[in-house]
Amino acid sequence: MEILKELADYRKQQEVLQWEGTFAQYLDMVVKNPQIAQLSHARVYQMIKDHGINKENERLKYHFFDKEIFGLDKTIERLVEEYFHPAARRLDVRKRILMLMGPVSGGKSTIVTMLKRGLEQYSKTDRGAMYGIKGCPMHEEPLHMIPKEMREEFWQMYGIHIEGELCPSCRMMLGKKYDNDVSQVIVERVILSEDNRVGIGTFSPSDPKSQDIAELTGSIDFSTITEFGSESDPRAYRFDGELNVSNRGIMEFQEMLKCDEKFLYNLLSLSQEGNFKAGRFALISADEVIIAHTNEAEYRSFIANRKNEALQSRIIVMPIPYNLKVSDEVKIYQKLIFQSDMTDIHIAPHALRTAAIFSILSRLKESKKQGMDLVKKMKLYDGEDVEGFKQKDINELQTEAVEEGMSGVDPRYVINRISTALIRSGTVCINALDILRALKDGLDRHPSISKEEKERLLDFISEARKEYDDISKKEVQKAFVYSFEESAKTLFNNYLDNIEAYCAGVKVKDPITEEEMDPDEKLMRSIEEQIGISENSKKSFREEILIRLSNYARQNKRFDYSSHERLREAIEKKLFADLKDIVKITTSTKTPDAEQLKRVNQVTVRLIEDHGYCPVCANELLKYVGSLLNR
Repeated sequence: MEILKELADYRKQQEVLQWEGTFAQYLDMVVKNPQIAQLSHARVYQMIKDHGINKENERLKYHFFDKEIFGLDKTIERLVEEYFHPAARRLDVRKRILMLMGPVSGGKSTIVTMLKRGLEQYSKTDRGAMYGIKGCPMHEEPLHMIPKEMREEFWQMYGIHIEGELCPSCRMMLGKKYDNDVSQVIVERVILSEDNRVGIGTFSPSDPKSQDIAELTGSIDFSTITEFGSESDPRAYRFDGELNVSNRGIMEFQEMLKCDEKFLYNLLSLSQEGNFKAGRFALISADEVIIAHTNEAEYRSFIANRKNEALQSRIIVMPIPYNLKVSDEVKIYQKLIFQSDMTDIHIAPHALRTAAIFSILSRLKESKKQGMDLVKKMKLYDGEDVEGFKQKDINELQTEAVEEGMSGVDPRYVINRISTALIRSGTVCINALDILRALKDGLDRHPSISKEEKERLLDFISEARKEYDDISKKEVQKAFVYSFEESAKTLFNNYLDNIEAYCAGVKVKDPITEEEMDPDEKLMRSIEEQIGISENSKKSFREEILIRLSNYARQNKRFDYSSHERLREAIEKKLFADLKDIVKITTSTKTPDAEQLKRVNQVTVRLIEDHGYCPVCANELLKYVGSLLNR
């Protein structure tokens, strides 16, 4: 079987990753490539950086997060640039616990999981290779064997900083097994793995009465006391707490603020000094990124308690809000649905977008700016220019809306309701109306929503329905245009000929009769009025089009009807307006004649082939749009 061959190849690849050598050999590698000995924060930052970074709209985009995190580019940039980057440069930020704080289902756990899985894979690459003392339960950095007195000189010679001390187990092994000859100590390659409890750990709070601090710091193995004679003998101690196994990597502290206080005390010295107390040993060094996460209510309660001030000063809080872009919200739903077994049921175009519109509206804060409502704000955030506002206005809107995105409908609720619609018996396709109906029904069954909140959310469902109505009418009207692109190009070229003549003060030559005529003012205004160009501003709009046309010509670029966003919108609206009556009659006739039936069939085929509909949702869309146009 092919899978057996692939498994054999995989086993060989894992064997290739194994390496053993002496400390002398390791030292030679480190001198040639100091990145091998980098600390955990630097390793995480390098991993993120190696996946690629580019600049989009004056913002750094980190491709490491592309497949799982959507709509949080600003948050991710802040996370990397305000925490991991300075921590990687050995600034004091590395001595802080990173706490991700935000609403439920906002992506906090996903970010941590990505970092953990990413670091596991990175440790298998040449650039992410790391090494530890063989036999050490904490995968000790071999450079810790260099005495403190020699480290300054080592840094001066090789530019490599050494932080941390040998764990009790390695200290004993160095003396008893190697007679303190560090050059002979065996070093091995370390492959991080949460499953194997190597360099990746997770601590989750449970009942404070039954949970033992040993889960964090390890514990004495009482069965070996008689053999080794002392509780302070490292061989009688299990270095298997989450702080032990997470050394050299990441420890995730789930719902950190739900923990009993005694568990948090260990983090005080670990975060500030890089060590913790365990058993009857001196402080144990640990190099690990500690990432905690919590919700906003628990965090507010935590900071209100003055007893927690010492720990508060050792925490960097990173707010993780909900996504506020409709297009990115759709990607979240697509990802979650793709992970299920329901991929055989067709989801009509714009169905998930309609659900996303509802979600995003619930997360936005009202603006005090005149003429700005939530729907306009939503469209602006999603990259559309709206009447009276441009993309440059977004920063001002975001500054005005403090903590926007920290509340509202979470993706988990929406996907639960979509799942309800998908799982209905006999369902082969669901559309936007099915999803909106499921979302509305879910509000009636939601015990924690107040009457006022329910009314607010019902209003957002109505707004989402209005947006879908506009989308569906445009979709059908566009499909009714025979060779839409050709029709648009013809109208576009005709408009250009007329505005060129108008601006130049010359006549237009008829392409058929070659008769010279005045520019067709009626045609130009019929297009411009579609986007609200007034009589007073028509001249400046026409001149703006010609300037854009000239710029394209200088750059040897082709200027077509879609090159100018507002002109494209005007031409489409003009075409749709001319077709409205045809669409209305054809879609609403219960007994269509042969010509109407032919036209409906052509539109259905076009919806299926060009727009992603199936026969079921294409037919439902035509019926729905017919009913809308008849109102």
